Amino acid sequence: MRIALGCDHRGLRIKQAIIELLSALSHGYCDFGCYDTDPVDYPDIAQKAGEAVASGEFEQGILICSTGIGMSITANKIKGIRAALCHDVFSAERARRHNDANILCLRGENIEVNSALEIVKTYLYTSFEGGRHMQRLDKIKALEIH
Repeated sequence: MRIALGCDHRGLRIKQAIIELLSALSHGYCDFGCYDTDPVDYPDIAQKAGEAVASGEFEQGILICSTGIGMSITANKIKGIRAALCHDVFSAERARRHNDANILCLRGENIEVNSALEIVKTYLYTSFEGGRHMQRLDKIKALEIH
């Protein structure tokens, strides 16, 4: 799986751990930034990674900022993106199974690295269930037209 990855300065610690995990799991990824703790604007990074997922170049995306909220709001402005802010394994599983999320958003602060990695693994290895959930996704897609 190819994954678009990005963070702001507050998500760097978690992103670095995710990079190690993705490498260990043999997933390809592109790091859209940031690369150090100098302050950056999260919308710039969310836009780059989100557009890369929306274009089909990457199958999934993972974005991290202080709370995950800013990345989630920004990514969801991009047509075709279904970004889900997940704080636990349950929400990650449901984001994929029921909502066919294509970008996982995480908080970079107030989270243990191991917890973040469990969320990532659950997200990556859960498939969309389809069925009754497809009509709901169709309704979400219809909103993008307006």
